[in-house]
Amino acid sequence: MKFFEHVAKKLFKDNGIRILRGQVAYTPEEAVEVATELGGPVALKAQVLVGGRGKAGGIQFADAPGEVYTLADELLNSNIKGVRVKHLLVEEKADIEKEFYVSVSYDRNVKKPLIMASSEGGVEIENLAKTNPEKIIKYYVNPLDEFLPYEAREIARKMGVSSNLVSDVGNTIFKLYNIFQKYDAEIVEVNPLILTPNGLYAADAKLMVENDAAFRHKDLLELTGHEPKQFSFVKLDGDIAVLGNGAGLTLTAMDMINLYGGKPATFLDIGGGSSEETIKKALNLVLNYPPVKTVFLNVLGGITRADDVAKGVIDALKISKREIPIVIRLTGTNEEEGQKILEEAGIPFETSMEKAAEKAVEICKSLE
Repeated sequence: MKFFEHVAKKLFKDNGIRILRGQVAYTPEEAVEVATELGGPVALKAQVLVGGRGKAGGIQFADAPGEVYTLADELLNSNIKGVRVKHLLVEEKADIEKEFYVSVSYDRNVKKPLIMASSEGGVEIENLAKTNPEKIIKYYVNPLDEFLPYEAREIARKMGVSSNLVSDVGNTIFKLYNIFQKYDAEIVEVNPLILTPNGLYAADAKLMVENDAAFRHKDLLELTGHEPKQFSFVKLDGDIAVLGNGAGLTLTAMDMINLYGGKPATFLDIGGGSSEETIKKALNLVLNYPPVKTVFLNVLGGITRADDVAKGVIDALKISKREIPIVIRLTGTNEEEGQKILEEAGIPFETSMEKAAEKAVEICKSLE
């Protein structure tokens, strides 16, 4: 999972790495407001999840608020390497004396975290790796041992930084490695790490977190406004929506629909342990998908309770603006309670998947 620069910088700041003052803007007007508040020359940086943003024109500089509006308007109506720019980071323009490069990633061949650092940073770091690889320091960390501050300072010394900067650069490397470990990152990178008259700052920030570890870092998801998917939904070219609690059960239901001459309009796996609210949202999604003429809900209750399913079905039908026939196969945990709820609501159900699939196809064909 990739994170925008402004999100990565927020995380860096929270973990003790200094960043430049700035705010996100979604309109030219907001960009002008931020620039006015910062009170000086600014950098306008397109927030896109692609590399080479600077060379592609995604970073512009303005000396006055009057310039900011025009540049922000141009950037917000542009594409950087095929990606539409939807927001900007408006940031104070730094007085750069020196640029460095620092990153932490995982070398899968060596099976160890790898710290890379150089006394030359910026947009030409890729060329430096090709033309002068000896200028890039590589340091492997034993994952079984604690990475200590003196090791980070040693990396700074090998970079060739002046003695008065060894402590500050080493401290940044140490904090960057801690972020890498703390957030199960695939890579954290500062390019460039800049030296200004006021000290070191992360002028850019890159963060990628292992997808399978995202559930452990809800604070990161909150920073992005990201909401994990509650279920897997795939649109198909048929007219019978197929839902099930589990990928295998849903695929089997689709096979049954095909067997009896129907065509699935959706694959929707509501997952195990689905709540009443999840059932409601899933059904609402397919009921409002225009090609759907009939719904086949195939539930074999284990962790998922049949009574929750029944309640979710009723809730979804109450708010649906379309009257779509629904065929339900409902068995398993609390099946008697669930079936009773459906009976009282006048909603038919089956306990046989084959009979339910055949019935769904028959109903759909009768509507043609």
